[in-house]
Order: sequence, then structure tokens, then C-alpha cells
Amino acid sequence: MAADNLRERAFVIIKPDAVQRGLAGEIIGRFERKGLRVVGLKLVHITPEQARRQYACHEGKAFYESLVNFMISGPAVALVLEGRDAIALVRKLMGATDPLKSEPGTIRGDHSVDIKHNLVHGSDSAESYAHEMPIYFAPHELFDYELALTGWMYYR
Repeated sequence: MAADNLRERAFVIIKPDAVQRGLAGEIIGRFERKGLRVVGLKLVHITPEQARRQYACHEGKAFYESLVNFMISGPAVALVLEGRDAIALVRKLMGATDPLKSEPGTIRGDHSVDIKHNLVHGSDSAESYAHEMPIYFAPHELFDYELALTGWMYYR
């Protein structure tokens, strides 16, 4: 990762509710319009093993089984985004987990109505990215390329 964080990566899942509601393109578009580069993208049907590995930190909590069952309930979109401070930027664009606390203009603030059906998941730290991304992507499935507009977005 470059010292100026231009190449920080964030892992995102567009959850089954967003796919079923036809919002996957809208969500990806929001990230792209903000200047994040898509370096990995795939439609997945999350397996119980993948969901359990991803949410291992919540094992034993009252909502754990319900969360796992929701995540395996239908197709989802897994993606890796790259850009300056990508993790913080993704979190800001997603909005608060609870849609009642999500600001208008965020993905959840504009489209989510229920805390369980909150459309999108994003890594919240470099450590969670390092844990979650390999559950869904092999290294050869991530691409390194330059966007022509990068120089027009960042003051160097």
C-alpha cells in the first residue's frame, strides 16, 4: 500500500436483500462515482461455511444464526474496492448499520428500512479486510490497474 493510502483496499458484500431489490448496480455505482476502483467483483451464493468464517466474531450472540441464515439466503455480490482511505470511505458511504441512524445520502440512509436487511457489509479495519477478503477471493482474482481519472481526483 502506498504511503498516501491511494491503494488501500476494502472488502464489501452487497447482501442478498440488495440483490433481490435490484440495488447492486446502484451501490457499486456510488462507490465508483466517489472514486473507488473496483479490483475484484463476483456474484456469489455464500455458503454456510463462508458466512460462519466471516462472522466468527459474532458467534454465540443472539443474532448470529439469523445473520448466517440471511447471508446464505440468496445471491450476493462480493467486491474489493481500492482507493485513498478506502475502508473509511466505504463505511461513510454505507452509513450507520441501523437505518434509523443512517444519514440521508448514504446507501443505508436512502434504501434500508430494517437493521437486519441493511443491504451492504464493509470491512471496518485493515484487520477485518485481511480476514474477510480471502474467504471470497483468491489473490489471482484481484486486478491491479490505473484509472485515467486518478490524477484528476487526488492532490499529490
